[in-house]
Amino acid sequence: MKKNPKTYTAPGTSARIDGVKTKQLRLIPDERGWLMEILRKDDAELFTKFGQAYVSVTYPGVVKAWHYHKQQTDNFACVLGMVKLVLVDTRSDSATEGSVNEFFIGSRNPMLVQVPALVYHGWKCIGTESSLVVNIPTESYRESAPDEYRLEPHGTLPYDWSKVDG
Repeated sequence: MKKNPKTYTAPGTSARIDGVKTKQLRLIPDERGWLMEILRKDDAELFTKFGQAYVSVTYPGVVKAWHYHKQQTDNFACVLGMVKLVLVDTRSDSATEGSVNEFFIGSRNPMLVQVPALVYHGWKCIGTESSLVVNIPTESYRESAPDEYRLEPHGTLPYDWSKVDG
């Protein structure tokens, strides 16, 4: 049986999880290739502080989920390929508790998605090529005491990662 999210939010709609912010990104192409700014310190609505930057490669069809952070805010952009980034709000004091947001981001829809602390998140690489996801979190990873709380990707939250045909 498929678990249906309480709320589905397509990109660009207003029923977004409390604290989630997005920014459409712009590719600047020329004959040498392309450039894309992801996050700037003068992005007044998005930038708070810098912790580190990293790239995560995901193979086609693979799900990397679920986890949340108690302190860290994540800033995700998929710069190659496509991912379905999914957020689930389990915060009991949130006005959007129980909401699920899906964002289809990457080469076909360049977008930064900011995920606040305490919101579960994960993604699935969709399409036929690997995806490259850049994250610019507000905190540096601490191997001795990671700010990371994980669940299994299937059957633990009200979301079904299956492809929807139709």
